[in-house]
Amino acid sequence: MPENDHSVEALISLIDISRHLVVLTGAGCSTESGIPDYRDAEGEWKHSRPIQYPDFVRSHATRQRYWARSMIGWQRVADARPNRAHVALARLEHAGKIRHLITQNIDGLHQLAGSRNVIDLHGRLANVLCLACGRRQTRKALQRELLSLNPDWQRFNVVAAPDGDARLETDFRSFRVPDCGRCGGFLKPDVVFFGENVPSERVAESLHELAAADTLLVAGSSLMVWSGLRYVRAASKRGIPTALINLGRTRADELFTHRVNLNCGDTLHQISERVLQPA
Repeated sequence: MPENDHSVEALISLIDISRHLVVLTGAGCSTESGIPDYRDAEGEWKHSRPIQYPDFVRSHATRQRYWARSMIGWQRVADARPNRAHVALARLEHAGKIRHLITQNIDGLHQLAGSRNVIDLHGRLANVLCLACGRRQTRKALQRELLSLNPDWQRFNVVAAPDGDARLETDFRSFRVPDCGRCGGFLKPDVVFFGENVPSERVAESLHELAAADTLLVAGSSLMVWSGLRYVRAASKRGIPTALINLGRTRADELFTHRVNLNCGDTLHQISERVLQPA
């Protein structure tokens, strides 16, 4: 067992004494809500690699594949509800234990659970952006248009994939992708794709919150991408405690002062119950 493995009791004690706790969450916080994650316990891909941003921008065929699978998989995300992890974090924030929450997730479940101080590092899947004119619309409105243009595609019964995707391989050339109703430009979910940079203002806001933190808690992230890893490295460089709740290894295991190899729902629920119990 690594030297930085700790019991849940040690983690409860750390969070209990923290006065400026910042939390970073990943896909492991949402799996209990029925949204699959990308990686296994070793940090390897469970599914085929997701679409890369440069491919989406330059290839109509790639956009057809993306939107066809998204049309089929979107409803799982739209219907998802917060689980015990989301609820526990919202309770801790309302009680003044969490200063800010930074999430790599794009499902909006932290806000649905009641968390207010949230930075959506990778955006929100519920919004759609025109890459030409910047017009925004709701994913719900676009879904109606997608279904209207592609009624025959609703027959597919497929396995869900992360972030509203669906595991489907077929000939996508007949799928009709709507363009922007204002300018005719390409539409993209208002989220950060793999191969795309996180907007600088979100990074700056996150680092600002972390600079005021006395503890960083990571929940449900393998930290295999730089957008999350940078915050653990920044916290470690400052010398503040860094804690992890995650099943499996991460890219920053050697940096954590506390870690538990458990699922987020059980562990965060237990922490909130203990930390928030009446004196």
